[in-house]
Amino acid sequence: MAANDIKSIIGKVFNDIADAMETGQFGQKVRVGVTTLGSELGLENVVKGAEMAQFRDSSIEVVLIGPKVDSKLTQVVVANEDEGYKKMEEMLDSGEIGACVTMHYPFPIGVSTVGRVITPGKGKEMFIATTTGTSSPHRVEAMVKNGLYGIIAAKSMGIENPTVGILNVDGARQVEKALKDLSAKGYKINFTESARADGGAVMRGNDLLMGTPDVMITDTLTGNVLMKMFSSFTTGGSFESQGYGYGPGIGEGFDRTVLIISRASGSPVIANALAYGASLVKGNINSVAKAEFASANKAGFNDILKGLTKEVKKEAATEEVKAPEKEVVTGTIDGIDIMELEDAVQALWKQGIYAESGMGCTGPIVMVNETKVNAAIKVLANAGFGVGEHEGC
Repeated sequence: MAANDIKSIIGKVFNDIADAMETGQFGQKVRVGVTTLGSELGLENVVKGAEMAQFRDSSIEVVLIGPKVDSKLTQVVVANEDEGYKKMEEMLDSGEIGACVTMHYPFPIGVSTVGRVITPGKGKEMFIATTTGTSSPHRVEAMVKNGLYGIIAAKSMGIENPTVGILNVDGARQVEKALKDLSAKGYKINFTESARADGGAVMRGNDLLMGTPDVMITDTLTGNVLMKMFSSFTTGGSFESQGYGYGPGIGEGFDRTVLIISRASGSPVIANALAYGASLVKGNINSVAKAEFASANKAGFNDILKGLTKEVKKEAATEEVKAPEKEVVTGTIDGIDIMELEDAVQALWKQGIYAESGMGCTGPIVMVNETKVNAAIKVLANAGFGVGEHEGC
């Protein structure tokens, strides 16, 4: 054999080893670990879920990290949970496994998990961004980041241009404004429309059940509750039987593919979580994350985030704003964050338009006489409030 041929073979071997270290794929199989200790449903429940995942997909190799059990699966024996977490990290960092499913992990601030559910309305899969962890101590900033994390998870799963919606929780309108700003500056986001008649990117409860967007953005605490509801609504709550678990931790610079399940997750969810992890490895989530963060940062992502968290000092009013003569207010305007609602009313009063604040089906609303809706929208838009007409529940 010629020297050049030998060099070529050696080079290929080293390239294969490097690829395996990056993706966790050894011998054409994706190795995914699961820590077996800590489940409220017992060790057997976890092992059963792991065996289900292995049986369903011969392209993956499930590795049990825990005490010795009666199973044909590959096992790494540890004495307790702490030892299991340490071993999990070692195996992830060395490339022995590409991903790991576990019941607890102390993600750093800036990292949170993207869950994956099957919606009951139409049986559609949907990503919940996010479900555990803390993207940011600032609520709106966290939700904006959650949107990017959800897109990363969806793209890693092969959805090239995922649709995105924002759940109608506190801060949703500010999140919408920030993400639309980011999209306009070059990081294109495929916003979907609510399935309800009035549409818009802010999602209603109906959209949750129907799975209207591929990625549903929410705050993490709400996302955690939603995961529990979606996964155990047929079992009374003590056993999570549906969905794919709370998902992988995603954040800029974080490259361990650690997926979270609950201590109440049943074997079907554990099996699905392992499959989710394997698919993320095959989709090379770390490379997808790097590319998406680079693209978002190029479009001014960090500047947009800074604008959300800076303190806005409002000048004290030099004169009292008095309400104009009261009118019948049947016209409604939405799109204003609840924290700015009274400021919006005052802005209209200053321009001689009588207005009241209220709460509609999609959140906070400003109510004006129906003949003055268009004029009020112009006043509010000029004052910097995100607004739109509201068509009812």
